[in-house]
Amino acid sequence: MRRILAVDDDKDILEVLQYILEESGYEVETLSDAHYIFDRIRKHNPDLILLDIMLGGLDGRELCKHIKTMKETHNIPVILISASHNISDRSLQHDGGPDDFIAKPFDIDVLLRSVKAQLNQAA
Repeated sequence: MRRILAVDDDKDILEVLQYILEESGYEVETLSDAHYIFDRIRKHNPDLILLDIMLGGLDGRELCKHIKTMKETHNIPVILISASHNISDRSLQHDGGPDDFIAKPFDIDVLLRSVKAQLNQAA
């Protein structure tokens, strides 16, 4: 079973993501405090990370860059999600950039297609 780490400071969003993804056959770990993201990555070894951009005092884009530049985690696909930011296609192609971006409120089908596509590319 493929493992997904969902990181968002909004616990309601995490509950929705967890429900949708688990109903689609994924194992989901949620995290509402992004300060612990690297501990959680080491502990659960996710196949994909869903990462909000606005994380209370942290910026998901910076966390994504860190994930993508670390030797141990650079191969993990990262999908950024946000209601207040938008990511250009050029940002997706830069080193340290996310593998995909989904705007909130997200369409469930768009979310599931993106997750499936990223997991298939990483396989």
